[in-house]
Amino acid sequence: MRVAALYDIHGNLPALEAVLAEVDEAKVDTILIGGDVASGPMPAETMALLEARSEEVRFVRGNADRVLDFSGNPGGDLELWRQSRLWVAEQIGERRLELLAALPLDETIDIDGLGAVRFCHGAPGSDEEVITRVTPEDRLLGLLEGVAEQVVVCGHTHVQFDRKVRDKRVANAGSVGFPYEAAPAAYWLVLGPDLSFRRADYDVARAVELILTTGFPNREKYARDLAEVDPGRPERVSRLIEFGPD
Repeated sequence: MRVAALYDIHGNLPALEAVLAEVDEAKVDTILIGGDVASGPMPAETMALLEARSEEVRFVRGNADRVLDFSGNPGGDLELWRQSRLWVAEQIGERRLELLAALPLDETIDIDGLGAVRFCHGAPGSDEEVITRVTPEDRLLGLLEGVAEQVVVCGHTHVQFDRKVRDKRVANAGSVGFPYEAAPAAYWLVLGPDLSFRRADYDVARAVELILTTGFPNREKYARDLAEVDPGRPERVSRLIEFGPD
């Protein structure tokens, strides 16, 4: 069994299309969608593309898949965030809203060379807990308490990493649609017989043009952040998410 892990697509259809083209070449058996699928500028189109491949796709739930859950604190312009979530809900409709909200928090898949692998969005059993490349070891061990699998794949922070803590290996698959990496691209992961971190290049400038034509209320900031180039961004983002601003 070989698995392609695609996380944090966030309604970026051109990025997903680029990754799926590479997934087909990678000859995987299963595509694991690791949460935060549709909340972004092209939600219905993104869902439709994955639904067309339903026989090979499995899902875990991300925090943004609870589209109409407004209890969180995303920071920034709260009203714009709320408007954006309502717009996404209108685009994808009630059936898809219910489907996303009902997704499991975890999936375990037996993978060649790795054995049983636990897939989650934030941390095992949570779509909100955060694991980064700089998470203190004691905290990380607490988040992994009771996890039998030796390999855990997460997302949520949009930054790829691969780290070991005692007998566990924790990897972040990165973000397909909205990465916080040094260069704009679509980031994903292949599992079996080891971990292979992937980066799919695509026409980000064209994607930005398309995003700006949508009705997504947060389209301007989304497009601007998507195209950002900053070599220090992954480390800065990891520390900001983990420890907050200085």
